[in-house]
Amino acid sequence: MMTGIYENPSRGIPGYPYAPEDWNESQARALAQQEGLELGPDHLELLRALQEYFSKHSKPEVNARELHDALEEKFHARGGMKYLYVLLPKGPVAQGCRLAGLPVPSGAVDSSFGSVQ
Repeated sequence: MMTGIYENPSRGIPGYPYAPEDWNESQARALAQQEGLELGPDHLELLRALQEYFSKHSKPEVNARELHDALEEKFHARGGMKYLYVLLPKGPVAQGCRLAGLPVPSGAVDSSFGSVQ
């Protein structure tokens, strides 16, 4: 059975079975603080969801639109993307991937990187 390129269930980070090898929650919190955010349980749930999505889509480049739609569906009961933009104002895909230690998919909007869309 082939696993996704980001899946590493033996890493031993409780609650983060799909985290990239060089990622940890402390790094995410420090980066978030630099961006003016304090990560709470809802932020961390989003980061886990992103890491899991990447683990199940092991192609070289994740499609930003498909990821957007998956997040919309997963968090629909709380307001979908509108809710996620409250958590991560620079974009749940772009900012979320950075905080989760994942590559930002091309086409993801993030004003801090000068994207224009």
